[in-house]
Amino acid sequence: MKGAMTWVVVAAGGLIGAAVQESLAQAGMTDPTRPPNATEVAGGPAVPAGPQLQSVLISPDRRLAVISGETVRQGAMIGDAKVVRIGETEVMLRRGEQTEVLKLTPGADKKFVKARKRVARDGGR
Repeated sequence: MKGAMTWVVVAAGGLIGAAVQESLAQAGMTDPTRPPNATEVAGGPAVPAGPQLQSVLISPDRRLAVISGETVRQGAMIGDAKVVRIGETEVMLRRGEQTEVLKLTPGADKKFVKARKRVARDGGR
């Protein structure tokens, strides 16, 4: 009985989730957890466009990156592209004369903010 009850709760949760997702799509709203460079596929979830940088490992003796689920070293080939450089937050690929930079966090660039002057709380005494 307990197993059947769990199945009913899980099934109901899945139906509610699907209904909410459909109503958001009809309202023109997008999934906030969707990768920024993903494209919509009709009738299915968002699919990232092109190769995706998922992880970077840098140590004194090696540089590795995980691109679309495949672990590669600097200088290796992934598909028809050569891994030219592996940095802390990005990987550069080269296909012939063209280069492409994959970022770990696309759409999130570091911005420097100018520090404000501090005002003394004791009135400057």
